[in-house]
Amino acid sequence: MSATTPFVQQNESAAQEADQKAVAAWLFATLVGGALILNSYLWDLFFETAKQEDAGIVSSLTALVGAILLASPLLYRSAQELIRGKLHMGELASLAVLACMATGKYQEAGLVAFFLMLADLLENRSALGAQAAVEQLIRLTPNEAHLIDKQGERDVQVSALSIGDRIRVRPGENVPADGVIKTGESTINQASVTGESLPVDKLVGDHVFAGTINLTGMIEVEVTNVGTDTTIGKVRDLILDAEKTKLPIMRLIDTHVQWYTPTIIMIAAIILYFTKNVDNAITALVVACPCAFVLATPTAMVAGLSCAARLGILIKNVSHLESAGNINAIVFDKTGTLTTGELAVTKLTPAAGVDAADLLYTAATADRHSNHPAARALVKVARDAKVKMGEPTEFTEHGGRGASAKIEGSPVMVGRRTWLEEKGVSTEGLEDPAKSESEGYSTLYVALGGKCLGWIGMVDRARPEARNATSELHDLGVRNLTMLTGDRWGVARRIGGELGCTDVVAECLPEQKLELVEDMKKRGLRVAVVGDGVNDAPALAAGDLGVAMGAAGNDVAIHSASIALMSDDLRRLPFLVRLSRKVRGVVLQNLLFGVFLVVSGLIASGMGWLSPVIAAILHNVGSFIVIFNSARVVRFGEEIAPHQG
Repeated sequence: MSATTPFVQQNESAAQEADQKAVAAWLFATLVGGALILNSYLWDLFFETAKQEDAGIVSSLTALVGAILLASPLLYRSAQELIRGKLHMGELASLAVLACMATGKYQEAGLVAFFLMLADLLENRSALGAQAAVEQLIRLTPNEAHLIDKQGERDVQVSALSIGDRIRVRPGENVPADGVIKTGESTINQASVTGESLPVDKLVGDHVFAGTINLTGMIEVEVTNVGTDTTIGKVRDLILDAEKTKLPIMRLIDTHVQWYTPTIIMIAAIILYFTKNVDNAITALVVACPCAFVLATPTAMVAGLSCAARLGILIKNVSHLESAGNINAIVFDKTGTLTTGELAVTKLTPAAGVDAADLLYTAATADRHSNHPAARALVKVARDAKVKMGEPTEFTEHGGRGASAKIEGSPVMVGRRTWLEEKGVSTEGLEDPAKSESEGYSTLYVALGGKCLGWIGMVDRARPEARNATSELHDLGVRNLTMLTGDRWGVARRIGGELGCTDVVAECLPEQKLELVEDMKKRGLRVAVVGDGVNDAPALAAGDLGVAMGAAGNDVAIHSASIALMSDDLRRLPFLVRLSRKVRGVVLQNLLFGVFLVVSGLIASGMGWLSPVIAAILHNVGSFIVIFNSARVVRFGEEIAPHQG
């Protein structure tokens, strides 16, 4: 962790605390001002002001002080906007309050300002509430950790942890930092990070994430990331950054808002001219404050982001949430996306005169330091077969082709048949690979010293939920489902057929994946690319939408894609499309309601059917309706992951 991280966290906390205090101060001023206005009405109620002049003076002075106290924040912000040369919607409220005060209607001015201040506080409190919800996520990380060092076990502040430290996590405790299990095994509840509803079993060598809950066993963890560098820290930053972004319709509103205030002032002037009634004009200014219209999009957006985050879907920019509903083509990477990515060795085919054990030893030794799924499968089967592997030198991976190394000075190649043949290695005399590939094998050819030792067959199985996910996507109107893989055609056809993919492209190199995505976009398709975020990073960036699967703990995945799925559950994809369309529908409902409220309010003002106070009350009611309508989105999709109590 960098030395500046605690300082940054302290600054953020201080800024949020200042915001909370500012809202609290506004609330106090609103309540005091409201009490003064109420007191003014009580004086009028209990004292007949026509007979008791002193009572009338007290009532007027109380109302004036209350109105000034309530109107000051509105007038101050409006003055700031005017000084900056901008016209915002708050100027309408300020004009209405000033008009009431200028005509001596202090009680009315105070009530109008009171209800408008409540609406403003509601909007600010909603924004702070969204931040508070994110901070609640961060508070899942404990303040202290059990550090194990030369002095034994001792409790230290989590902020004092460094990469490489070893910590102990007991059953029932939250994990304080990202790390790798060194001793022990346990069951971890990862719902706060991945959105998975079921706990996950963790063994030595598995990664654990800060903020998750250790349920059963005691484990010792070597710290890999701390503070804001942890997965949950990145989740928090992404959510807050996404909330600051805007939908295209929000940017459109911002562009044209400067014309709204002059138009409404002109309408209020027309109403005053024809009705000769100041109250009607003031009412028009109050009812035209379009809080319901302004809240329509951001409240639905924040609710959508919260809903997605609950299921482990991180959306970097809210425009990506909107784009998901328009997708009509999806490009899947096969390994690790549609399939489990955990290959299993099922066949050893040595060349004539070569022992199967020698074939396995050579391949596993050459690939023992690789993280490729095929390499991990080779190493696993060698260990299970008690084959003692050697130590390779000069290990090099060749993207989409294979790997090379030296074993005791002899060059070894493990990879595609075509790659070995390009390097001058003959594969004649071996069992026909096409026959094996048609059975669904992935084949790795092994050469030692320029001579082919044989090939190894592997199988990668489709994810259990993949078929349902692709079927649901098709039902949602995503007609083009393309699977790309560097694997052989036989394997690709088998997996593609099982999952109902409309197109399959096999033996595809990373640069070819990029070209195919670009070609689909040129044909007018709106393309989402789904991959693991590592080998697929260029393609993820090229698509209209990039979705990284299994991004928990994967920095490349989190940063390379538009949207990161923290788990490997493919059911999140059709849910994402449905959520996008749900948010869009709620935004449309809110906007139509906001427009109806303003237009009908202006008509009622012109007809003299509303008073300024009633208009202010309707203004608040409209804001509440919009907020509650948007809040429905938060609980959308609870059938996928039951609510975590």
